[in-house]
Amino acid sequence: MATKILKYLDRRAFVAGAVALLSLAGFACASKTGAHKMFGLIAKITCVEGGREDLINILLEGTSDMPGNVSYNIAEDQEDKNIIWITEVWDSQASQENSLKLDSVQNAIGQARPLIAGMSRIATTSPIVRTA
Repeated sequence: MATKILKYLDRRAFVAGAVALLSLAGFACASKTGAHKMFGLIAKITCVEGGREDLINILLEGTSDMPGNVSYNIAEDQEDKNIIWITEVWDSQASQENSLKLDSVQNAIGQARPLIAGMSRIATTSPIVRTA
């Protein structure tokens, strides 16, 4: 009897695991086929000499609460002390565009402008998997 129960439990665990994997695969396939396309941007910002830390602080504060934003990553370039990289992931392009109208973002833009020597949009992307 115990052997039958163990076989049943093993089979249940196998089936549960298989269902979970198929669900994840379905999510990945739906994302890849465009069922729900997310929107991403990668940008390079060149700061004025010595302005990187101040600019990072302004961006951290001004971008903390943006509806539809999945992640907003700020990275310091390891080779150039005046460059930062921004990687954004949004639930949609509309959310990213609407974020530019937020008071907090407009305030951050106003504060950041004197610290920016140059800015380049490196890539527009379609993120596949959402990360926390």
